[in-house]
Amino acid sequence: MQEYIEVTGLVIQNLPMGEYDKRVTILTKERGKIAAFARGARRPNSKLMARTNPFCFGTFKMYEGKSSYTLVDAEISNYFDEFRDDFEGAMYGMYFLEVADYYTRENNDEKEMLMLVYQSLRALILPAIQNELILYIFEIKALVVNGEFPGIPANKSLSPDTLYTIDYVVKSGLDRLYTFVVSDEVLKELAECVVEYRKRYMGHEFHSLEILNSTISFLQ
Repeated sequence: MQEYIEVTGLVIQNLPMGEYDKRVTILTKERGKIAAFARGARRPNSKLMARTNPFCFGTFKMYEGKSSYTLVDAEISNYFDEFRDDFEGAMYGMYFLEVADYYTRENNDEKEMLMLVYQSLRALILPAIQNELILYIFEIKALVVNGEFPGIPANKSLSPDTLYTIDYVVKSGLDRLYTFVVSDEVLKELAECVVEYRKRYMGHEFHSLEILNSTISFLQ
């Protein structure tokens, strides 16, 4: 009889497969990013229907095949239900999930990226910090976690407060990232830095970022 494994993780993507199944991508603490098939998860009475949606964080029970996993059960500790009533926050969150999907690999140690995404999603549902600041912190720290942070852009003349903010984000623990706010001037300078980081070092077009940008323009 095949033994099940249990992993702790966050659903970062799901895709329909066939008539009733899903292919679920989960960023896990134990095995990095993995893909699992959830049989019958699109049936209305399936216990996996809600538990395999993006943003679901919890414990997932599955068995391992030769090239993929099959999900059989899940205990979700956080559905991030707040995003159902916060369209803009959900768009930021979807971008965070897409960045995580782009950066992470199966069987890599992705615990830091998992914690970064989770803490960033939690920050989005709190009113204390601007969503834009959460975005810039997330993107800078994602480069740090992935070992690709290039330092301060050489062609930027930044205020001392902005330099301090970037240094704090780079050096701070993941549990201390979202504990401050900044002035409009610092927010503007952070935006300029992050745009350059995207162009020079991320090297990828994120569909969710395009949607987010058009959404923010529409909402404003």
